[in-house]
Amino acid sequence: MADIFDRLLKNSGGPIGQHRERAHGYFAFPKLEGEIGNKMKFRGKEMIVWSLNNYLGLANHPEIRKVDGDAAAQFGLALPMGARMMSGNSNYHEQLERELAAFEGKEDSILFNFGYQGMVSLIDVLCSRHDVIVYDAESHACIIDGLRLHVGHSYVYKHNDIEDLEKQLQRANAIIEKQKAGGILVITEGVFGMAGDQGKLKDIVSLKDKYGFRILLDDAHGFGTLGKTGAGAGEEQGVQDQIDLYFSTFAKSMASIGAFVAGPKAIIDYIRYNIRSQIFAKSLPMPLVLGNLKRLDMLRTQPALKDKLWSNALKLQKGLKERGFDIGKTDSVVTPVYMKGGVEEATAMVMDLRENHGIFCSIVVYPVIPKGHIIYRLIPTAVHTDADINATLEAFEATKKKLDAGEYKATAIPDMAETR
Repeated sequence: MADIFDRLLKNSGGPIGQHRERAHGYFAFPKLEGEIGNKMKFRGKEMIVWSLNNYLGLANHPEIRKVDGDAAAQFGLALPMGARMMSGNSNYHEQLERELAAFEGKEDSILFNFGYQGMVSLIDVLCSRHDVIVYDAESHACIIDGLRLHVGHSYVYKHNDIEDLEKQLQRANAIIEKQKAGGILVITEGVFGMAGDQGKLKDIVSLKDKYGFRILLDDAHGFGTLGKTGAGAGEEQGVQDQIDLYFSTFAKSMASIGAFVAGPKAIIDYIRYNIRSQIFAKSLPMPLVLGNLKRLDMLRTQPALKDKLWSNALKLQKGLKERGFDIGKTDSVVTPVYMKGGVEEATAMVMDLRENHGIFCSIVVYPVIPKGHIIYRLIPTAVHTDADINATLEAFEATKKKLDAGEYKATAIPDMAETR
């Protein structure tokens, strides 16, 4: 019998972990230090940071910091103790759920401890072995992992391809007719976090009457950034009332921890009493709940934060396009920059941006995307300045010239790992 560890050790750390001896602490698991903001320190150097989903700049907003600090001083991190069903409920938890539901125009909502965990377990509680799930090909990993728990059929449709969605819905209907049992759940995203394009919600919900499905929307990047009030992609596209279950995390616009799903009261009640990840997990600590109440209040009452975010995002995106960069089809604040090159070239370019230009941003390379491609994902926030944007545009212009000229050609990833 083989030792289960043998396979792991022979696998050289996996597709990304294989580079850990050179990459750890620099390209992977980097440590940003100092106050969260448009500028932070990386290895002792000040950087303009484009890698934080602190969309509205709430992470270090003085009003937020005061509420977080006061709540921690009053309640500590232990209260309430236990899972909510047993001993961990509070009036504040229920207040946050009511206010989130009202913000999203839904009857009720339920809190989750984490966005990733929430989506995985939500799919599990919603679907039985007879139900069929139809989902977008570029769905987030939390959706994919939730599908792994689903014992019934699931069909993937090409990204934002409504014609292919309809084909998969026809396949789903055929399965259900054959089984003589089950229903269909369509899962998509309000904003796809890598490419920044919105899900085609109008087109999707137009098929509901024909195929009788329910829709679960993951709007992690749309919540707080899209729509007149910030209620998200459904509001932005005028179909919020047709979204059956609206899911989002607090980790983006709210700059916090936790998540929620909002929808019909009867369905939310069913979820509340049957979702294993919450029934068997400790309740959200009181400082997070009170802090999230304050954050939600600021989303509602300070639209200037969203306006500033969009002003910065549009300036950045316009500047990139004017300089000949390909930013794809983004219609959100998420700003991808598509380039050509290998992993070695990408790492050399990252080093140049950080060491010589003071720009820190996230990069995506093979095996996450096909070989020969590089994606930089820039996340504008309300606290970035025009000076930050201009410096970043100049840095990207300078490094792209080097990339195109072949100056980043290398045979190996530079060894920038921390000594461990």
